[in-house]
Amino acid sequence: MLYPTPLTLFSAVAWCLLAGLCLVLDVPLLLWKIIGLSLLLLLLLDALQARALPAIQLRRQVAGSLPVGVWNTVTLELWHRHATSCEVAVFDDYPQPAEVRAMPQTLNIPPSHRIRIQYQLRAQQRGSYTFAGFYVALTSPWKFWRWQRYQTLEQQVKVYPNFAAVTRYTLLATENRLGELGIRQLQRRGEGSDFLQLREYRAGDSLRQIDWNATARQRKLISKEYQDERDQQVIFLLDCGRRMLAQDGELSHFDHSLNAVLLLSYVALRQGDALGFMTFSGSERWLSPRKGKGVLHQVLNSVYDLQPSLHTSDYLVAAQNLMRQQKKRALVILISNLRDEDSSSLQPALQLLRKKHLVLLANLREKVLHEVLEQPVQQFEDALRQAAVSEYLQHRQKMYEERAHQGILQLEAEPQHLPVTLINHYLDIKRAGRL
Repeated sequence: MLYPTPLTLFSAVAWCLLAGLCLVLDVPLLLWKIIGLSLLLLLLLDALQARALPAIQLRRQVAGSLPVGVWNTVTLELWHRHATSCEVAVFDDYPQPAEVRAMPQTLNIPPSHRIRIQYQLRAQQRGSYTFAGFYVALTSPWKFWRWQRYQTLEQQVKVYPNFAAVTRYTLLATENRLGELGIRQLQRRGEGSDFLQLREYRAGDSLRQIDWNATARQRKLISKEYQDERDQQVIFLLDCGRRMLAQDGELSHFDHSLNAVLLLSYVALRQGDALGFMTFSGSERWLSPRKGKGVLHQVLNSVYDLQPSLHTSDYLVAAQNLMRQQKKRALVILISNLRDEDSSSLQPALQLLRKKHLVLLANLREKVLHEVLEQPVQQFEDALRQAAVSEYLQHRQKMYEERAHQGILQLEAEPQHLPVTLINHYLDIKRAGRL
């Protein structure tokens, strides 16, 4: 499609003003008409040259998998086969929903040259998306017109939960700096439940660690060293109901939960445990517990396009489905956003699961509730709001204490703190040998 540039509009306005000037100065209108015809001819010739400009060639470089909510670099390489330089405005037709920086861009491409430009893209929802093509606007040789075209250049990308946390965990674990993430590392010596090796006695070893038979043979103190029990099974029971649509910051509670599932999956697999998950009250998916290097990739491909539904969470049905699928004892981590009215379905579900499994209830706590309590009371409506929030939190705390009195393992965390809190509870369970 052909569009006039500001130069064309300026020329048209100048020609109209020239008509008034000719009348005032008594200049023959024939001169004004000649100027107008010359300008029109110039515009027509430039329009023909614009339509004859060659297509711009473009190659896009973007990762096939992107983490949600993280800025990523997209590189565009442009070139053409024209004998002269071309002024080009380019706009990449990026997938929605996403936001970009440094787009569109205008650049000059010399002949026989390839120009690289970059822009930043941040995907805002998980799923499978397509870069459909790109818009390109070429400026005509005499700068009177812009010839805009749309050129197809399809490219598929998958937007996953934020796996940047896994990368950071790996780096810090390598350097033994997990404390920077808030993960507790208890310094122990040979107090796990699985035998690892025999070694020489060290100061601080307990007497029960000493292997007296090996000590007699070696004629020196020999200690047994243990490690946390391996080959256990961890299963996430993930709520996909309407409560998980709640938003905290840029991500929903569901997205925060998936990030926590991803990071704890990585930790559990490193610990030698098998990892599985089940979703409920929405899209129902089941991944049987498994271990190995490729499991994390399977988890990613199984959950990246999951979205919370508008269904009410049914914990009892979820527990019944899990009991049918999972026969071996496992650590079941139920992740949800609970309310008082959920007790009628939650309590029998927990009782059913605890008959065979060790259950950890992970409940998301809305950050906005504490923000309301911290705000100053200036009007009567502010006081009512704070009173309502305080009463709600008291009821919630009462339900938490009742479950704790029943011996139910549980945690409450704001969504952004859920990954680290979950990891610490998982490691505590491993160290205590409760599974």
